[in-house]
Amino acid sequence: MAGIAWELGVLRGLQDADPDLADRVIAADLVVGTSAGSAVAAQVTSGTPLADLYAGQLTEVSAEIEVELDMELLLARFTAATAGAASRDEVQRAFGAVALDTETVAEPVRHAAVAARVPVPSWPERPMLLPAVDAESGETVVFTKDSGVALVDAVTASCAVPGIWPPVTINGRRYIDGGVRSSTNADLAVGSDRVLVIIPSLADQPDPFNRLNDEIELLKPATVLAVYADAASVAAFGTNPLSPATRGPAARAGREVGRSRAAEVAAFWATAVEET
Repeated sequence: MAGIAWELGVLRGLQDADPDLADRVIAADLVVGTSAGSAVAAQVTSGTPLADLYAGQLTEVSAEIEVELDMELLLARFTAATAGAASRDEVQRAFGAVALDTETVAEPVRHAAVAARVPVPSWPERPMLLPAVDAESGETVVFTKDSGVALVDAVTASCAVPGIWPPVTINGRRYIDGGVRSSTNADLAVGSDRVLVIIPSLADQPDPFNRLNDEIELLKPATVLAVYADAASVAAFGTNPLSPATRGPAARAGREVGRSRAAEVAAFWATAVEET
């Protein structure tokens, strides 16, 4: 919840500083959305005005589900499950095992909540990549408009936090959050000239899923600009960033970050356009 609101806030802040900048960014040749970013990707490519998407984060009423989160306990479960894992696939299978072993709300209930986030339930015509992880095999799967999978199903899978939300059933397989592979999955943009990454975490925050530095190496010779959260944003996320109550504070904090980084993003994007 906090991540979705914050990312939309960043884009709204860019728009505040330069009325056309956010539109130019949203019109990128490729959009990659992971976890919270999968919902944002579906939203900003839907044709819905950004101002409306942002305003929706400030409302107290929503279809979102309130959930309790004991971060310390969840991390302890993850640590125990992944102990001894020797490869990324093994780690991802371990997270899948946690997800499959957790009692959660029913899949249809969760699906309905995510569907309410997606203004247009059809894939955009331009390329959009939404990664998820097969809960049993640990394999990373990247859903696209050519996958034969409904957009809402793909978004629900990409943001199915293990240990919190139910794995998503698609064609007989169960899928969990694409963030289990990487917080950003920025390397999926390989071949691009410029890559703008919007990340709802601190730049120096310890995060085993934040592999952006490694991904930047894979993206070379592309130029990469990352927009991270600041301390005020993290404070707005609170102790339970999955709570719908974080939407307003996170959106406002993201808007301030967007305003403060707008000149840098504008220069970066202008260079990308000129060189393309």
